[in-house]
Amino acid sequence: MTAWLRTRFNANEILTSIMLNYIALNLLLYFVHGPLKDPAGMNFPESATFGDASRLPLLMEDGRAHIGVYFALLALVAVWVLLQRSFVGFQIKVLGLDKRAAGFVGFREKRLVWLALLISGALAGLAGVSEVTGPIGQLVPQVSPGYGYAAITVAFLGRLNPIGILFSSLLIALLYLGGESAQMTLNLPLAITQLFQGMMLFFLLACDVLILYRPRLKLHWAKRQMTAVTGAA
Repeated sequence: MTAWLRTRFNANEILTSIMLNYIALNLLLYFVHGPLKDPAGMNFPESATFGDASRLPLLMEDGRAHIGVYFALLALVAVWVLLQRSFVGFQIKVLGLDKRAAGFVGFREKRLVWLALLISGALAGLAGVSEVTGPIGQLVPQVSPGYGYAAITVAFLGRLNPIGILFSSLLIALLYLGGESAQMTLNLPLAITQLFQGMMLFFLLACDVLILYRPRLKLHWAKRQMTAVTGAA
């Protein structure tokens, strides 16, 4: 859907993805309140607990980490190889940097947009399945406490690079864990963690704006000084 909106109406994929989240959430609510609702769940909106064969095994008995971590690392390596060591990845990067330049050299924009967004959707689905079949073990309305929005922050903090995203995701994970600890020990609201994430993204984008527009500001200031000197002479 996001790829179709992007190629058909040139809609921004970030905005359309965020808006489609609400549709996906309502579909989830429909299923956990209807067809997939657990008859033995005491009327709670949740599915039946998955069987052991459908659960991802834990890495440690006393933790929540499971083999979905390996899936994430494999996906990270695969995306890095695609972007850095393949011609298709080169095409995607060129299209992202300059759409007109990609059109001049004959890259097919619609094909690349569909490919990139299908891969993104598949990776998001893999993350969701790993979360549901891991520590949660069933479908519930609160299956994701804002992971999709945090992913935007992770991507920009990682400078849209797979290796950078690895470290930025660890940072955001620490923020989530720290936010939970702050809730329990200091009675702070969960919004503090979300506020801190938003501040990081805001300052990062602000730095990018200053870096991009600083030479222009200097050039404009130099022209004003030169004009002033010429007028005085």
